[in-house]
Amino acid sequence: MIENPNPWYREPWPWLLMALPATSVVVGLAFAWAAVVTNDGLVTEDYYKQGQMIGETLAKSRRAEELGIAAGLRLTSESIRIRLSARQADMPMPSALLVTVSHPTRAGQDQRSVLKPAGDAYVGSLQTTASGHRLVLIEDEEKTWRLVGSVVLPAANETVIGGG
Repeated sequence: MIENPNPWYREPWPWLLMALPATSVVVGLAFAWAAVVTNDGLVTEDYYKQGQMIGETLAKSRRAEELGIAAGLRLTSESIRIRLSARQADMPMPSALLVTVSHPTRAGQDQRSVLKPAGDAYVGSLQTTASGHRLVLIEDEEKTWRLVGSVVLPAANETVIGGG
């Protein structure tokens, strides 16, 4: 038998064997702290209210479908032009259109614009920075109807949304 003059805490092997569980505890505490402190961006406080608003949103889309509203959309890098039509020729056209052009995954690229009538269309300025897929929401100023569609940029031709 080999005699060891050093006590156990002066040997390297016990410390090496204890280092792995100790490291796991420290990393676990760091993850727990990060989970408590950071913001859950996708969780909303008023989820119930937002759920109720879905019914209103669907009703507005149905209203546009009943009226047979269609929008011919032409989107460039600096401007947006919408030609609005309806099934009923005598339907009064809104005094302005509210348009939201949003990126499906990057909220920082979402843009809103108010379009005013100019001749037979509604025009406004909008700065689109990149090409790709965009979601388009068109509403009248009173928000009684809405059209939702998508466009792929750059678009050489007019994109038609709606039409019921």
